[in-house]
Amino acid sequence: MTEDSQRNFRSVYYEKVGFRGVEEKKSLEILLKDDRLGILPPHHESHAQVMLYRKEQYCDVLHALKVVRCVTEATPQVEVYLHMYQLESGKLPRSPSFPLEPEDEVFLAIAKAVEEMVEDSVDCYWIIRCFVNQLNNKYRESLPQLPKAFEQYLNLEDSRLLSHLKTCSALSKLPYDLWFKRCFAGCLPESSLQRVWDKVVSGSCKILVFVAVEILLTFKIKVMALNSAEKITKFLENIPQDSSDAIVSKAIDLWHKHCGTPVHSA
Repeated sequence: MTEDSQRNFRSVYYEKVGFRGVEEKKSLEILLKDDRLGILPPHHESHAQVMLYRKEQYCDVLHALKVVRCVTEATPQVEVYLHMYQLESGKLPRSPSFPLEPEDEVFLAIAKAVEEMVEDSVDCYWIIRCFVNQLNNKYRESLPQLPKAFEQYLNLEDSRLLSHLKTCSALSKLPYDLWFKRCFAGCLPESSLQRVWDKVVSGSCKILVFVAVEILLTFKIKVMALNSAEKITKFLENIPQDSSDAIVSKAIDLWHKHCGTPVHSA
């Protein structure tokens, strides 16, 4: 596989059109604000005006939350984003002290990851909002199928490892929510996560399956040495961070191996 194909494909694209050396965080902002998330229209001459509207909407929603005392200056920023999203979707709880729903936990995990990548709060909110909407709408039917696809591809890559998971009754207890609902937010470091999300934003949530498979393959010796579902799951929820970039590179190789060179493979 060529060096270019292992890198974020938009980073390669930016270099080819003259934006060599674009900073990682900046390139991610460009990536997540591209047409596929719907934050900006395809006509570049409209971008400044649309972003002004986005900022005004952000300020209006934030002001409304402050008026009803749902947020204060002391509210953590990711929780502010959550309440803004809830208000805009008609799901704002009557009290901020209400327990979080599972979908709220997913939102917060993604929000925390994006917050590490994007400095501007308006951009950050719109990226989180549109990314979560993409998961909830475009991938609504696909995401529940990913655990089965994971089992299928792991069997092709290492049937003995899959048998061990089944013997330990671990297969149904793997951290699928962390992997597939949260798209590895809170599992992979920022530099690795952006390469995975690049593929998700571009139209393929199946890359998530291959990252999960590669995690198992990378830590096969460790996993095979564990003999209970609880121990295996706990380990996989807190994998060592120093192998993440290599895991993602190998996962992209697996993705190409099994799916060819997919552009929009859901």
